[in-house]
Amino acid sequence: MAIENRFLDSIARSFSLELPVLDTMDEYLDLIIPLIRPWSEDLYEEEYFLETRWLEVRDDDNFHELVLHIFREESEYLNSIDGNIHKGKWRTLEKSNTLIIEQTAGNTIVKSELYDLAFLNGNFFILRKHGDQQRKGFKKYFVMGREGYIRDLEWRDVMEAMFNQYRNNRRWIFFVVAFVALVAIFIFFSVF
Repeated sequence: MAIENRFLDSIARSFSLELPVLDTMDEYLDLIIPLIRPWSEDLYEEEYFLETRWLEVRDDDNFHELVLHIFREESEYLNSIDGNIHKGKWRTLEKSNTLIIEQTAGNTIVKSELYDLAFLNGNFFILRKHGDQQRKGFKKYFVMGREGYIRDLEWRDVMEAMFNQYRNNRRWIFFVVAFVALVAIFIFFSVF
Protein backbone atom coordinates (compact mmCIF):
# COMPACT_ATOMS: atom_id res chain seq x y z
CA MET A 1 0.00 0.00 0.00
CA ALA A 2 2.85 2.41 0.84
CA ILE A 3 4.45 1.72 -2.55
CA GLU A 4 1.15 2.52 -4.32
CA ASN A 5 0.82 5.79 -2.35
CA ARG A 6 4.38 6.84 -3.24
CA PHE A 7 3.73 5.93 -6.88
CA LEU A 8 0.51 7.97 -6.94
CA ASP A 9 2.24 10.88 -5.16
CA SER A 10 5.03 10.90 -7.74
CA ILE A 11 2.45 10.91 -10.56
CA ALA A 12 0.56 13.77 -8.89
CA ARG A 13 3.78 15.80 -8.53
CA SER A 14 4.63 15.25 -12.19
CA PHE A 15 1.24 16.76 -13.15
CA SER A 16 1.64 19.73 -10.81
CA LEU A 17 1.70 22.80 -13.01
CA GLU A 18 2.59 25.47 -10.49
CA LEU A 19 4.72 28.33 -11.71
CA PRO A 20 7.74 28.77 -9.43
CA VAL A 21 8.44 32.17 -7.85
CA LEU A 22 11.27 33.90 -9.73
CA ASP A 23 12.84 37.35 -9.40
CA THR A 24 12.69 38.84 -12.90
CA MET A 25 10.49 38.75 -15.94
CA ASP A 26 13.42 37.50 -18.03
CA GLU A 27 13.76 34.49 -15.70
CA TYR A 28 10.04 33.73 -16.04
CA LEU A 29 10.19 34.06 -19.82
CA ASP A 30 13.26 31.82 -20.05
CA LEU A 31 11.15 29.19 -18.28
CA ILE A 32 7.78 29.78 -19.97
CA ILE A 33 8.66 30.46 -23.62
CA PRO A 34 10.12 26.99 -24.35
CA LEU A 35 6.92 25.48 -22.93
CA ILE A 36 4.52 27.57 -25.01
CA ARG A 37 6.59 28.01 -28.18
CA PRO A 38 4.83 25.08 -29.96
CA TRP A 39 1.63 27.17 -29.94
CA SER A 40 3.23 30.33 -31.26
CA GLU A 41 2.21 31.90 -34.54
CA ASP A 42 4.70 33.35 -37.02
CA LEU A 43 5.20 36.95 -38.09
CA TYR A 44 3.94 36.24 -41.60
CA GLU A 45 0.55 35.57 -39.94
CA GLU A 46 -0.02 39.29 -39.57
CA GLU A 47 -3.64 38.91 -38.45
CA TYR A 48 -2.27 37.94 -35.02
CA PHE A 49 -0.57 41.28 -34.37
CA LEU A 50 -1.91 43.91 -36.78
CA GLU A 51 -4.40 46.51 -35.54
CA THR A 52 -4.13 45.27 -31.95
CA ARG A 53 -3.49 47.54 -28.99
CA TRP A 54 -0.43 45.86 -27.45
CA LEU A 55 0.26 47.04 -23.90
CA GLU A 56 3.93 46.95 -22.91
CA VAL A 57 4.84 45.00 -19.76
CA ARG A 58 7.97 45.60 -17.67
CA ASP A 59 9.14 44.36 -14.29
CA ASP A 60 10.58 47.78 -13.41
CA ASP A 61 9.04 49.27 -10.23
CA ASN A 62 9.51 52.77 -11.69
CA PHE A 63 7.56 51.98 -14.87
CA HIS A 64 4.12 53.54 -14.48
CA GLU A 65 3.32 54.76 -17.98
CA LEU A 66 0.73 53.15 -20.22
CA VAL A 67 2.73 52.30 -23.33
CA LEU A 68 0.82 50.96 -26.31
CA HIS A 69 2.31 49.58 -29.50
CA ILE A 70 0.11 49.36 -32.57
CA PHE A 71 1.28 47.70 -35.77
CA ARG A 72 -0.88 48.85 -38.67
CA GLU A 73 -1.28 47.99 -42.35
CA GLU A 74 1.35 49.26 -44.77
CA SER A 75 4.08 49.01 -42.11
CA GLU A 76 2.81 51.91 -39.99
CA TYR A 77 3.89 51.69 -36.35
CA LEU A 78 2.35 53.76 -33.56
CA ASN A 79 3.83 54.05 -30.09
CA SER A 80 1.59 55.73 -27.51
CA ILE A 81 3.03 56.76 -24.14
CA ASP A 82 0.17 57.88 -21.89
CA GLY A 83 -1.69 58.97 -25.01
CA ASN A 84 1.21 60.81 -26.68
CA ILE A 85 1.76 59.27 -30.12
CA HIS A 86 5.13 58.63 -31.76
CA LYS A 87 5.15 57.27 -35.29
CA GLY A 88 7.39 54.84 -37.02
CA LYS A 89 7.61 51.91 -39.38
CA TRP A 90 7.82 48.17 -38.92
CA ARG A 91 8.88 45.44 -41.30
CA THR A 92 9.75 41.79 -41.23
CA LEU A 93 12.74 40.18 -42.85
CA GLU A 94 11.61 37.81 -45.56
CA LYS A 95 11.45 34.12 -44.64
CA SER A 96 12.25 34.77 -40.99
CA ASN A 97 10.58 35.63 -37.71
CA THR A 98 12.59 38.83 -37.47
CA LEU A 99 10.99 42.23 -36.98
CA ILE A 100 12.55 45.66 -37.40
CA ILE A 101 10.90 48.57 -35.60
CA GLU A 102 11.89 52.09 -36.57
CA GLN A 103 10.81 55.20 -34.71
CA THR A 104 10.83 58.39 -36.72
CA ALA A 105 10.69 62.12 -36.16
CA GLY A 106 9.34 63.56 -39.38
CA ASN A 107 11.21 61.72 -42.13
CA THR A 108 14.26 61.04 -39.95
CA ILE A 109 14.78 57.62 -38.35
CA VAL A 110 15.49 58.24 -34.67
CA LYS A 111 15.79 54.64 -33.51
CA SER A 112 15.88 51.31 -35.34
CA GLU A 113 15.84 47.96 -33.52
CA LEU A 114 16.06 44.34 -34.63
CA TYR A 115 13.96 41.73 -32.81
CA ASP A 116 13.45 38.00 -33.15
CA LEU A 117 10.02 36.61 -32.42
CA ALA A 118 9.88 34.69 -29.12
CA PHE A 119 6.11 34.09 -28.94
CA LEU A 120 2.94 35.34 -30.62
CA ASN A 121 -0.72 34.53 -30.21
CA GLY A 122 -3.93 36.51 -29.84
CA ASN A 123 -3.01 37.64 -26.30
CA PHE A 124 0.79 37.94 -26.20
CA PHE A 125 3.44 39.38 -28.49
CA ILE A 126 6.94 38.75 -27.15
CA LEU A 127 10.06 39.79 -28.97
CA ARG A 128 13.69 39.18 -28.12
CA LYS A 129 16.10 41.93 -29.04
CA HIS A 130 18.93 40.61 -31.14
CA GLY A 131 22.32 40.46 -29.42
CA ASP A 132 23.46 39.95 -25.84
CA GLN A 133 21.27 42.48 -24.03
CA GLN A 134 22.01 41.18 -20.52
CA ARG A 135 25.71 41.86 -21.00
CA LYS A 136 24.78 45.49 -21.61
CA GLY A 137 22.45 45.58 -18.59
CA PHE A 138 19.26 45.65 -20.67
CA LYS A 139 16.25 43.36 -20.63
CA LYS A 140 16.33 40.38 -22.95
CA TYR A 141 12.64 40.44 -23.87
CA PHE A 142 10.20 43.05 -25.15
CA VAL A 143 6.85 41.90 -23.74
CA MET A 144 3.46 43.06 -24.93
CA GLY A 145 0.00 41.78 -24.14
CA ARG A 146 -3.35 42.56 -25.70
CA GLU A 147 -4.56 45.58 -23.75
CA GLY A 148 -8.02 44.17 -23.03
CA TYR A 149 -6.50 40.96 -21.68
CA ILE A 150 -3.77 42.33 -19.39
CA ARG A 151 -4.72 45.96 -18.68
CA ASP A 152 -5.08 45.77 -14.88
CA LEU A 153 -2.53 43.01 -14.24
CA GLU A 154 0.83 43.36 -12.52
CA TRP A 155 3.79 41.87 -14.39
CA ARG A 156 3.84 38.67 -12.28
CA ASP A 157 0.14 38.17 -13.03
CA VAL A 158 0.94 38.58 -16.72
CA MET A 159 3.57 35.83 -16.38
CA GLU A 160 0.95 33.62 -14.71
CA ALA A 161 -1.52 34.34 -17.54
CA MET A 162 1.17 33.46 -20.06
CA PHE A 163 1.94 30.22 -18.22
CA ASN A 164 -1.78 29.45 -18.43
CA GLN A 165 -1.27 29.20 -22.20
CA TYR A 166 0.70 26.05 -21.39
CA ARG A 167 -1.30 24.90 -18.39
CA ASN A 168 -4.66 25.12 -20.15
CA ASN A 169 -3.60 23.91 -23.56
CA ARG A 170 -5.97 21.38 -25.10
CA ARG A 171 -3.14 18.99 -25.94
CA TRP A 172 -2.10 18.97 -22.31
CA ILE A 173 -5.67 18.33 -21.18
CA PHE A 174 -5.99 15.53 -23.76
CA PHE A 175 -2.75 13.99 -22.47
CA VAL A 176 -3.95 14.12 -18.85
CA VAL A 177 -7.35 12.63 -19.76
CA ALA A 178 -5.69 9.86 -21.78
CA PHE A 179 -3.27 9.12 -18.95
CA VAL A 180 -6.06 8.99 -16.35
CA ALA A 181 -8.06 6.67 -18.64
CA LEU A 182 -5.06 4.35 -19.00
CA VAL A 183 -4.53 4.30 -15.22
CA ALA A 184 -8.24 3.58 -14.69
CA ILE A 185 -8.10 0.71 -17.21
CA PHE A 186 -4.97 -0.66 -15.55
CA ILE A 187 -6.58 -0.52 -12.10
CA PHE A 188 -9.83 -2.06 -13.40
CA PHE A 189 -8.04 -5.06 -14.95
CA SER A 190 -5.71 -5.52 -11.97
CA VAL A 191 -8.68 -5.66 -9.58
CA PHE A 192 -10.81 -8.04 -11.67
